[in-house]
Amino acid sequence: MITVQDAHRLIRESVGVLPLEYQPLVRLQGRVLGEDVAAPFHLPRFTNAAMDGFALRHADIEGASRDTPARLQVVSEVAAGAMPVRPVVPGTCVQIMTGAPLPDGADTVVAFEQTSGFGSREVSVFSAPKQGANIRFAGEEAAGGAVLLRKGTTVTPSEIAVLATLGIEGALACGVPRVALVTVGDELRTPGEALDGPAIYNSNRFMLQALCRAWGIEPVLQLHARDDREALRDVLAEALAGCDMLVTAGGISTGEYDYVQELLREAGVTPRFWTVAQKPGKPLYFGVSGDHRPVFALPGNPVSAMTCFHEYVVPALFLQQGRVLPGKMDALLAEPFPADKKRHRFLPGAIWQENGRLYCRVSRKVESHMITALAGADGIIESGPAPDALAAGSTVVCSIFPWAEIMQAAGEE
Repeated sequence: MITVQDAHRLIRESVGVLPLEYQPLVRLQGRVLGEDVAAPFHLPRFTNAAMDGFALRHADIEGASRDTPARLQVVSEVAAGAMPVRPVVPGTCVQIMTGAPLPDGADTVVAFEQTSGFGSREVSVFSAPKQGANIRFAGEEAAGGAVLLRKGTTVTPSEIAVLATLGIEGALACGVPRVALVTVGDELRTPGEALDGPAIYNSNRFMLQALCRAWGIEPVLQLHARDDREALRDVLAEALAGCDMLVTAGGISTGEYDYVQELLREAGVTPRFWTVAQKPGKPLYFGVSGDHRPVFALPGNPVSAMTCFHEYVVPALFLQQGRVLPGKMDALLAEPFPADKKRHRFLPGAIWQENGRLYCRVSRKVESHMITALAGADGIIESGPAPDALAAGSTVVCSIFPWAEIMQAAGEE
């Protein structure tokens, strides 16, 4: 049995980034860039107006005011997407729209609100901004050739906007893991089927699928195997043949019908660890296939399975994608935490904000078979081994579920 810290270390040492693949712009959301992205041209590409108004020579409006406006002849107009047809010469100006190219000879744009307005061949200018006002100069944001997005950047809507602005249709990005899910057990039935004898419903299958989706992964396979050596061997072989990561649930303990470890070894998976000094989720298995694909075998208890997925499988998924895992956060206990003398303790619970701090409270149900403890939980609250329960007001570590909404305490603004 190893510590939680050693389990994380072995996973980090064993899991690599998936090969890069070209992805079109519309499919880059959430991917990690596998290359630097440089601007193919200046930003802005050309000098243009920052607002609607008049492009003119600053020398022609110096000292302009309401009482002594500067009067200029409007010789043309230029809209966004059009090119100027006439330059600005002394005593003239050009009506211009936001984003339109600045005509030759102009060095300032006056907002139309500071003038007598559009629609006349002559305009009165009532205010003189500083020279160069209301102009976006070519290359002022970025010079052509400048690297704007670095390799390793996770693409969000902000990066999508940058890529589209640069006219980039796609880029190399880290692959998204193909995850296969396998549940094991004779006693499991699919929701909708009738229960007979000691049968129970297979919650792990749907929970693990939902967990993958919550982190942006669509499982490529979802299989179930009976507690039969040959049937399980076939299911594991099928799953391993079509995935970048295999996650199983059930059949991993030391019971008479727990064949998962033995069959994984036969399939060429090298174990890295089995059993972790933690509660729940002690019988956790992690191994690596001959071609370096990670394999996790989770306990069958749903709370244990979810805890292990969140704590260990999610970091491995992030490693495969070259992503940085969201950090854990400190929070104050609103109520005592039932620590374990020998094992690291993970418990689902509520997490909220109050007076600028994070507070937390573990679920009232703390046993690994009590699946309703997960309902309404905002994340996992944890503590290392401790001789006694941690008192209210103690600082503990929390990891927040991606679907949680961390609210302020009632009565706060």
